[in-house]
Amino acid sequence: MNPLLPNRRRFLRGLGACLSLPAFEALAPRARAADPALPIPQRLAFIYFPNGAIHQPWWPTGEGRQFTLGPTLAPLQNLQQHIQVVSGFAHKNAEAGHDGAGDHARANGTFLTGVRVKKTAGSDISAGISIDQVAAQFLAPLTRFPSLELSTDPHRKSGGCDSGYSCAYESGLAWRSPSSPLSPESNPRLVFERLFGSGDPGTRAANLARRRAQQKSILDFVRDDAQALQRQLSHRDLAKLDEYLTGVRQIEQRIHAAEHFPETPDPARETPTGIPAAYDQYIRLMFEMLALSFETDSTRVASLLLAHDGSNRSFAEIGIPEGHHSLSHHQNNPEMIAKVARIDRFYVEQLAAFLTLLESKKEADGQSILHHSTIVYGCGNSDGNRHTHSNLPILVAGGGSGKLHPGRFLRLPETPLCNLYLTLLDNLGLPHQARFGDSSGRLADI
Repeated sequence: MNPLLPNRRRFLRGLGACLSLPAFEALAPRARAADPALPIPQRLAFIYFPNGAIHQPWWPTGEGRQFTLGPTLAPLQNLQQHIQVVSGFAHKNAEAGHDGAGDHARANGTFLTGVRVKKTAGSDISAGISIDQVAAQFLAPLTRFPSLELSTDPHRKSGGCDSGYSCAYESGLAWRSPSSPLSPESNPRLVFERLFGSGDPGTRAANLARRRAQQKSILDFVRDDAQALQRQLSHRDLAKLDEYLTGVRQIEQRIHAAEHFPETPDPARETPTGIPAAYDQYIRLMFEMLALSFETDSTRVASLLLAHDGSNRSFAEIGIPEGHHSLSHHQNNPEMIAKVARIDRFYVEQLAAFLTLLESKKEADGQSILHHSTIVYGCGNSDGNRHTHSNLPILVAGGGSGKLHPGRFLRLPETPLCNLYLTLLDNLGLPHQARFGDSSGRLADI
């Protein structure tokens, strides 16, 4: 029997812990002391809802600043001055082309990358770095966490999920590299403990210090065991191991960076107990975690997958027992269309509660966190019945610290959604990016 096998098993268990458990990144004191002289940070978040939208009730009437929200977006009426609804955005790389079926996987995988994802159900997945991670790499030195990835869906990394596409494409939004999707956390308790530590208020800093020491020990163990394994692995396995160890090295870098921040925030609230049974409460709790991460400047970049494209979740909270995906293939049945439109509105109701929360939290300049944020809400699928990817349902909330001009309905000609992303990178102060995804330029006015 190979004497290295027990070590290999321990190594893989340790490696899985390092790369999967969100607590392994909850290591740092808070990044930014409450100093009014410091620039107020800009935040960037991307929120995804599944299966497209019923267009007629989604789009407002009117144009420019003279517009009226339709039934789907009506929950945002009190926030109308803080949002821009934009028609005309497209993701051409999500269209079938030569790849055939699989529009849900492409809608998810393309949404923040802008590239055509590789059609495979195996381990040879390929997409592109996502726009949130471009921003996160630039802003990483400023906060305890470069980015925060959240979901209210169970996560699946492997296997096939949509017509020959890997589940990795549907299970998240963020991609650190073309072959490395970032796993979102779906348990609000684990999100909170990752951000602030475990235990009751007042005890979390000490618990976090103990965990930091344990995590360093595990990383040392993983590194030593990896060196022993490398002598036995094939070329292909070595490539996989190198990808894993890249994640380990990034965790080590985060630990090192975390130790330079002076204090870990400790919100005066109890740790969430877990996942609420009611879906609306679940979403709102995850939105609260996202808001806390922005309020404490734990991160400035985040994504939230409300549900993967193709989700067939039912909605007992609003009296809809049928699955969302099944209903989205309505074939112009008026009753089914009405139910999908009600689901669309349900998601917007949760968004409205989140934006209201951000608007209620004020910064040193008297403006709200919402004013100093850019929140992109939308879907990579346009019409769930026909699986189209043009005229995507997209809205942009927040003021981008004065760089955005909300309170409008913009009707654009067909425009790559990546043009918006390039503009948002400019607003954040990133060095000039020549292009991103399938971008064709920048937006002159957003």
